[in-house]
Amino acid sequence: MNVILLSGGSGKRLWPLSNDVRSKQFIKIFKNCDGEYVSMVQRMYCGIKKAAPNAKVTIATSESQVASIKNQLGDAVAISKEPCRKDTFPAIALAANFLLDVQKVSREEPVVVCPVDPFVDESYFESLVKLAEIAEKSNAGLTLLGIEPDCPSEKYGYIIPEDKNIISKVLTFKEKPSIKVAEDYIAKGALWNGGIFAFKLGYLIDKAHEYIDYENYDDIFSKYENLQKISFDYAVVEKEPNIQVLRYSGKWKDLGTWNSLTESIEENVIGNAVLDETCENVHVLNELDSPIICVGLKDVIISANVEGVLVADKNQSCYIKPLVDTLHGEAKFAEKSWGEYKVIDASDECLTVKITVRAGHSMNYHTHNFRNEIWNIVSGEAVVVIDDERKNVKAGDVITLKAGQKHTIIAKTDVKLLEVQLGKDISAKDKIKCQIKKQ
Repeated sequence: MNVILLSGGSGKRLWPLSNDVRSKQFIKIFKNCDGEYVSMVQRMYCGIKKAAPNAKVTIATSESQVASIKNQLGDAVAISKEPCRKDTFPAIALAANFLLDVQKVSREEPVVVCPVDPFVDESYFESLVKLAEIAEKSNAGLTLLGIEPDCPSEKYGYIIPEDKNIISKVLTFKEKPSIKVAEDYIAKGALWNGGIFAFKLGYLIDKAHEYIDYENYDDIFSKYENLQKISFDYAVVEKEPNIQVLRYSGKWKDLGTWNSLTESIEENVIGNAVLDETCENVHVLNELDSPIICVGLKDVIISANVEGVLVADKNQSCYIKPLVDTLHGEAKFAEKSWGEYKVIDASDECLTVKITVRAGHSMNYHTHNFRNEIWNIVSGEAVVVIDDERKNVKAGDVITLKAGQKHTIIAKTDVKLLEVQLGKDISAKDKIKCQIKKQ
């Protein structure tokens, strides 16, 4: 079984926890069976591997998300990296050719495609396995997973099946309707279209060649920026005459807004916050060290981190995106393949950053033209490399780096450090990657 997980945009409706650098699927707000907080992508990946231990999972994503994926899932998961965003059909076509030419997957093997960020239970992952089995044995071009609606909704497109059997032929698709029209669809057995489907790999490869003039994976990758921006639904689904749907009645929720997200998390408070007994239907997600105290609030979401603070009525929280788009400035928190960084203080000529480097990992070897840096090692042991000279460091050590000096840190254990950047032109653009000399 092969699974392509689509990891898309930033989810600005979940600001400040989600932004252009840190997408919603990487926010750790769900508890696993061990009581640890995990993200949507971790939850989805673990659910797939539990239901199908031998499943090969590939995440189709942009360059900006690769570091977060590696940070949270390690190197075991394959990544189909999109040179730029071109909607779902080019992304799936690129990932399919990645499976064929790089992963050496047979054209006859089934592939399941699904979003990375819905909130689901174990029955969903069991249905993905069944979906792959049906696609492998069926002569249908596509096999969809249709979500049984729990209410008439204007947010989703609808699949109109031939009957109400578990597996049915698809008659047609309907765009997002009004509530009244949705009620009529549901009465006739219609299902939500959650963008979950399966096919034999060769089917999608052939469809890709119909739309795109290319030879192989390397060729489509090189032409990616010039491809037409088009969704998979428009390019393939609505034109395919032979489609069937598997009916799914388990838990499935799109966590695109604060309102829907807070309905799915177990706790009213994550982080440092206190609600008094007069609060009703209030959720607080606080990534700051400073406490938040709430008194007499009702139907409110409060979210706080280094990017900013949101206080909103839950029913109005879905309308924050235009306001977020007016904000400018570089992100203050990001996950990297080697760890994470968080800006804790900023002024015109000084920036203080809290950095964690995971054991066995290192930053890129790099230099800066316009700033000096001071590293204060808070915990852990590491090797610091400065202009190709290596030095062992531990908690309590201080390293001074001048502009123009090449440097990196290689963590022996998990390392935490405070980095103080000093200069008149402090910018993320002032970073020049270098090649480290081999010992």
